[in-house]
Amino acid sequence: MWNSFLIAFGALLPILNPFGSALVFLGLVGEVPPAVYRSLARKIAINNAIFLGIFELLGSAILHFFGISLPIVQLAGGIVIAIMGWSVLNKESSEASVKDKRNQTSDIDFRHLRAQTFYPLTFPLTSGPGTLVVLLTLSARFSDPDRSVTLLGHLGLYIAVLVLSVIVYLSFAYAATITKKIPQSTAHGILRVVSFILMCIGVQIAWNGLAVLLPEVAKH
Repeated sequence: MWNSFLIAFGALLPILNPFGSALVFLGLVGEVPPAVYRSLARKIAINNAIFLGIFELLGSAILHFFGISLPIVQLAGGIVIAIMGWSVLNKESSEASVKDKRNQTSDIDFRHLRAQTFYPLTFPLTSGPGTLVVLLTLSARFSDPDRSVTLLGHLGLYIAVLVLSVIVYLSFAYAATITKKIPQSTAHGILRVVSFILMCIGVQIAWNGLAVLLPEVAKH
């Protein structure tokens, strides 16, 4: 179990990248009270644990039921991630616009943000198609004719998911507090770089799917 936990944690951590995603999360949410960041982070972490747990158990069956292949998931999900990175990269970030929004977040804004905790803040920002592909690969790897071995392997995988979800919560909940210690111009610069990297990751994921699909198209 602990062996599968270490393998899963090491494989999923760089894909989830909670610290980098937290900066994009700040860019998407904007300036809100600290309690709102913590509330959203808690919902995202819970969503992430439930979503990945369900996908670990039923992911292959769900994709098979709808006739969706992993390359298609990569292509479509990569496009969505690239669009998210592009939108944050070009989002208005002037100090004046931030000051105008500060302390003016209404209940309607809170409801709107809460409605986004699964899409796009949990999927695909926190756990995108790359995470799902790695999760399915690990799930298949930990399957064994011996049911007890399979159970322990999947248990270790899900413990890794839970630990990563806690890291996601801490990263998202306190990202604003940490970035406040950084000069605003530097924070905006870091956000732009992370957003560009997110866009590149999306393009790379989409290309990985397309690279598998193109030979199939050529055969026909």
